[in-house]
Amino acid sequence: MRMLGRLWREYKGLAAFIVLMVLFRSAIADWNVVPSGSMLPTIREGDRIFVNKMAYDLRIPLTHIALVHLHEPQRGDIVTIDSAAAGELIVKRLIGLPGDIVAMRDNVLYVNGVRASYQPLAVAPLPGDAASPGDYLSERFAGVAPALPHAVRLSELAPSPRNSFAPVRVPAGEYLMLGDNRDDSADSRYFGFFPRSELMGRTRRIAFSLDPDHYDEPRFERFGARLDALVVR
Repeated sequence: MRMLGRLWREYKGLAAFIVLMVLFRSAIADWNVVPSGSMLPTIREGDRIFVNKMAYDLRIPLTHIALVHLHEPQRGDIVTIDSAAAGELIVKRLIGLPGDIVAMRDNVLYVNGVRASYQPLAVAPLPGDAASPGDYLSERFAGVAPALPHAVRLSELAPSPRNSFAPVRVPAGEYLMLGDNRDDSADSRYFGFFPRSELMGRTRRIAFSLDPDHYDEPRFERFGARLDALVVR
């Protein structure tokens, strides 16, 4: 007991710091590693994204229990989702809000009957393109907020078997999410709608980035960068 008491006196400051850091990362802000290319070209493998955990809700730390709803998720948000269906934390873009009717035909989105518009982007080949070259387009939801464009990636050589789906209405309290890498993303087309309780935060910036293909060499040009500003202007 004496030893435990001495250890506590010596390290209680460190223990308090660790506890506060865990609570902070759980309920206020965090950074997450992106291990896959499902959000190319916006987010690359090796990016560490900054996540605002209070973007939508104030939660009891380490739980999905919301104490207060702070803001409503918006179409176009890039969201971290603690998905029960996927069995892991995933990152996707919010496409369909509760009550929206969303359809996809050959990778062309329709939201509430309005066709999204697409324009080609002059983007150099990115990591992950070697096996399946990608085409990069800006996607804009004309007539439905927000009208700001974001980038998407399509693959001519390896199209997704789920690049089309019939119109669906998003249920109350749930959201339809898609990856920007439309032909290589496990999202609402596979896991269904995501309930608000699983939306853990919103990301708009990269914290820092390491290149997994070059021994985790820092990609300084991506440090602190706004996500959508990296590709679409």
